[in-house]
Amino acid sequence: QVQLVESGGGLVQAGDSLRLSCAASTRTFSSYNMAWFRRAPGKEREFVAAIRSGFTTSYRDSVKDRFTISRDNAKNMVYLQMNSLKPEDTAVYYCAADQRNRSPVHALGYDYWGQGTQVTVSS
Repeated sequence: QVQLVESGGGLVQAGDSLRLSCAASTRTFSSYNMAWFRRAPGKEREFVAAIRSGFTTSYRDSVKDRFTISRDNAKNMVYLQMNSLKPEDTAVYYCAADQRNRSPVHALGYDYWGQGTQVTVSS
């Protein structure tokens, strides 16, 4: 069982930056593929970014030039640096983890989820 705890959300203005953090409670963190998903009000959960155990990254197109996912295996942490935030980035952001080699962009590919952190971007 892996517990994930997100932090770093908040209320910002368009154009601002935020860094989300996700702390994982596992001794084998380096073997986990990690990802960020988000769910906006009235919308389905969607993939944002992923970083595999081998540090390969992937992003949804709308955030590719603005967001950066990273991980620190020594600290059991994964981060999402979000720059040039837009109102459409407003959502609850979830951290996800899985050890299996499944598609990084589908929620079904992750067994473990955090409780989420709210990001609100005002125009």
